[in-house]
Amino acid sequence: MEIDAAREVRTTCPYCGVGCGVLAKVAADGQVSVRGDPDHPANFGRLCSKGSALAETIGLDGRLVHPEIHDRRTGWNEALDLVASTFSQTIAEHGPDAIAFYVSGQLLTEDYYLANKLMKGFIGSANIDTNSRLCMASSVAGHRRAFGADTVPGTYEDLELADLIVLVGSNLAWCHPVLYQRIAAAREKRPEMKVVLIDPRRTMTSDIADMHLAIAPDGDVALFTGLLAWLGQHNALDRAYITAHTTGFGQALFAASALDLAGVAAATGLSEDELSRFYSLFAATARTVTVYSQGVNQSSSGTDKVNAIINCHLATGRIGKPGTGPFSVTGQPNAMGGREVGGMANMLAAHMEIDDPGHRERVQRFWSAPAIAGKLGLKAVEMFQAVAGGRIKALWIMATNPVDSMPDADAVEAAIKACPFVVVSDVLAGTDTIRHAHVRLPATAWGEKDGTVTNSERRISRQRAFLAAPGEARPDWWIVAEVARRMGFGEAFGHVTPAEIFGEHAALSGFENDGARDFDIGIYAGIDGEEYEALAPFQWPASSRAAQSPRRPEQGARAVRGSSTTRFFANGNFYTSDGKARFIPIRASTDTRTNPDFPLILNTGRIRDHWHTMTRTGKSARLSQHIAEPFVEIHPADAQHHGIGDADIVRISSTRGEVLVRALITPRQRRGSVFAPMHWTDQFAARGRLDTLTAPLVDPVSGQPALKHVAVRIEKFAAKAFGFAVTRHRPEAIAADYWAVARCKGGWRIELAFADDAADWTAFASRLFDASSVEMLAYHDRDTGQHRIAAFDGERLVGALFVAPGPVAVSRGWATEQLEEVHASQRERFRVVAGRAGAERPDAGATVCSCFNVGANQIVAEVAAGCTTVEAIGGALKAGTNCGSCRSEIRAIIQANRVQAAE
Repeated sequence: MEIDAAREVRTTCPYCGVGCGVLAKVAADGQVSVRGDPDHPANFGRLCSKGSALAETIGLDGRLVHPEIHDRRTGWNEALDLVASTFSQTIAEHGPDAIAFYVSGQLLTEDYYLANKLMKGFIGSANIDTNSRLCMASSVAGHRRAFGADTVPGTYEDLELADLIVLVGSNLAWCHPVLYQRIAAAREKRPEMKVVLIDPRRTMTSDIADMHLAIAPDGDVALFTGLLAWLGQHNALDRAYITAHTTGFGQALFAASALDLAGVAAATGLSEDELSRFYSLFAATARTVTVYSQGVNQSSSGTDKVNAIINCHLATGRIGKPGTGPFSVTGQPNAMGGREVGGMANMLAAHMEIDDPGHRERVQRFWSAPAIAGKLGLKAVEMFQAVAGGRIKALWIMATNPVDSMPDADAVEAAIKACPFVVVSDVLAGTDTIRHAHVRLPATAWGEKDGTVTNSERRISRQRAFLAAPGEARPDWWIVAEVARRMGFGEAFGHVTPAEIFGEHAALSGFENDGARDFDIGIYAGIDGEEYEALAPFQWPASSRAAQSPRRPEQGARAVRGSSTTRFFANGNFYTSDGKARFIPIRASTDTRTNPDFPLILNTGRIRDHWHTMTRTGKSARLSQHIAEPFVEIHPADAQHHGIGDADIVRISSTRGEVLVRALITPRQRRGSVFAPMHWTDQFAARGRLDTLTAPLVDPVSGQPALKHVAVRIEKFAAKAFGFAVTRHRPEAIAADYWAVARCKGGWRIELAFADDAADWTAFASRLFDASSVEMLAYHDRDTGQHRIAAFDGERLVGALFVAPGPVAVSRGWATEQLEEVHASQRERFRVVAGRAGAERPDAGATVCSCFNVGANQIVAEVAAGCTTVEAIGGALKAGTNCGSCRSEIRAIIQANRVQAAE
């Protein structure tokens, strides 16, 4: 497509479920810059560190740009014909349930819609599931049990209107930074606002918390059933609301009362005093929002956790009103859009249900489909187990990397490798999943594709293209439609633009919908290309019965059942058969997974500057500065017990596998638990695929895996030598027991550890740098085990390697900068070998602010000079003044150094 390089394009960030508006600009020389869209109601111009660095992630290195069959480049016709014919033959021989699609919250709604339509309405199976199953399936199940529909009641505005925000299992500061900044800004205006953080770890989100409850893993059910019982005992219920708008309260209260306060304390690991203070605060604060995320959802009791939270809001009538409600914040940019189109194995399009015959008939009739899925399909974990068992013969994976992200990842990889026919449509040519594909289909990436996404507050926004698609890359919706046509379904898949797909999606949402279904954007059923291009962000519902213009979606929307223009359930009506919300009786249970062989609990999650399996963020040098290698947080007492020192290499083992990561010893971690991030893959680390450790244990209702409660053991990896290297070119192979590679300015940085001391470190360095005909300078002290080697091509550094018997004490920031420096004199070259800057260039320290490349040592120096607030540091160094994601870390550095100065 032709892209006008002179204009600034309004689009939407492709990372988390906040759904921030982005302004992307292409300069005359082709350089792309991004900034937050000040008019987008999700972020009002704010962006996090990842969003701010989007322009650094759109390079074409590593892109898949041509279709391939068995590693052979081919054309689209041959590739698509093979996919369609193989699917058709598989269906003919084994039935429709022998086919499965595993899709992604990275897809746009239009992509998702056609994939779901093809599988459920034309192939005739519900075997389509999504990596959003790993994200928010328990929220979906909890909403449906309580409300009769998968409805998120509130809006982001409620976070600013609330007098109490309860954050449960959500490191909002790192995982949804813009929402965190909105709360922080609201709290500055209203200091009386209270924030409670419920999390086993003292995360960076605790920076704004008045109370941190370091709850035991999976203690949330006990905590919130205990709260419900406490509310009943202390006459803190809204009995009029309960009577008028709910059913099942008596049974829910009886079940919750099974534990007294002492029992709740034992189940949660909290003191009775902590519980009483939290319960009293909740009871006394009418405007309360409970925000929850993966710490709730990614659990074998995730759905019960969701309903335990919802029960407390229903019991106090705190739902549907400004500044109130349970609020699920999703992890992916279009997890909500996938829910809207029925992109999960237990859902139909437009929030209709597979197990409802009337819904099935309606969707089949609307699509004029030859078949409709008659039963629930296989959820993600079940799907890959079916692949392993041979029941799934053909698998299509779209825009996701399950070899790294699924639990029991080694078994998932083995299943994919053994599957008779695997299709992967993706952006990159070298993910850990796509290497096992028989057919590889090049898809367009963010900046190239065109469509819509829905964020966590039900706001639909446009992603718009501002770059031309490279090579033969095509939109995912086009790929799906072409396969469908070749399978004989051309009449139903004749779409030529995403606007046509969106219009059909909107029409289905309003089809025979008299307000009985929550999802309704029927007013857009007749949208044309011009209106679609100009589409402004809007929240659903947007019913066809509303008197409003498609260009101005927020004005005059008619309230459908249970909704206002922005909040659902303001009128107390729900989507159940009698219009009343359901209390769900829940009893807290104890689930002990540890044992003497695996005595610790592993909690998995995200870090601030990386995303999923780093297929996008791994391209940015800036985003790799903050944390450049896989790590495990360990409480000091646990580290001492296991003989682990700070920065040691640690082996984490479970019954499923083992990984090697760096030790980070911190009292912010709960004793008896460890935390490790899930981002590292075989592309970035030797043995860092964390989900090789996790078991395929799922919530019995939602099918969501329990990724935050894994029994493990830890032990020190007996390294004889440690290394750190910088190199201009990424090495193809690294002969080390432990390695982690990250992009830096001018090249790559590599962390290393070895079980044995190399006989010839200079030869190792030469192989690592892939250097020939260069000048090598080396320093060896075999008595102390210190080795430093640098290679120069003229005045430019090709690579440098630093080796020591313990973790290497070299400034990483300074060393990476040397790849871009000119080293004209021998003195400058020997300085590289020495591994330290001169007095005129002090070490900045570990990166804290990625936006402005500010290190910890620089912040410490400013504190010593008298800067004792985050604002003062921002004025001196700019740190924390852009996305604000690092403000909590800056504050922690200030506090630590003020304490040291006082001592």
